[in-house]
Amino acid sequence: MSPPSRSVPLRAWWQRLTLVGALLVLHGWALAQGVALQLLNAERAEDGLAVSFSTRFELPRQAEEALLKGVAIYFVAEVQVLRSRWYWRDARVAQANRTWRLTWQPLTRQYRVSTGGLHQSFDTLGEAIASLRGVSGWRVADAKEIEDDGRYYLEFSYKLDTAQLPRPLQIGLGGSQGWTLSVDRTLTLTLEAPAAPPPNKPQP
Repeated sequence: MSPPSRSVPLRAWWQRLTLVGALLVLHGWALAQGVALQLLNAERAEDGLAVSFSTRFELPRQAEEALLKGVAIYFVAEVQVLRSRWYWRDARVAQANRTWRLTWQPLTRQYRVSTGGLHQSFDTLGEAIASLRGVSGWRVADAKEIEDDGRYYLEFSYKLDTAQLPRPLQIGLGGSQGWTLSVDRTLTLTLEAPAAPPPNKPQP
């Protein structure tokens, strides 16, 4: 009787190795095309609910090329605050959004980021992208909209908004994955009363 062939286990091992390699390639591609949400939290303040978030991503090559040709690139963050209800669909109690507009200024050879009436200029694309990757202390709901005995959660999204691109460019995109930059997350809120300021000490 001839000895068992070793080609079968070797072949199986090679197939598994190939599969792992393919998965690693797919994971790397997905990370390069998407947004990693590094931080998302919400805390109660005296004037309402404040959200902070931080993301990590790189601008796709296609978007960078369009930017250098004079196309403005928009990023949008949106938050919806909802109250859970057992007797009916959940109620939306607040909604907020923030838009960043990224442009290239050929005369000054700088990148410009505009949001909420504020404008900043940067010498490099990396610095400009870093300025719009997140925000801290963003008020998304007023104090009167959040009740102490309610159960709340928020739905968060952040994306490169292709809907604000020029119409001819939108048509040209089709199903291209090169412009896909987005992340969505749901966060259950544990609301606590804001800390009271320390009492003033009497003067000696």
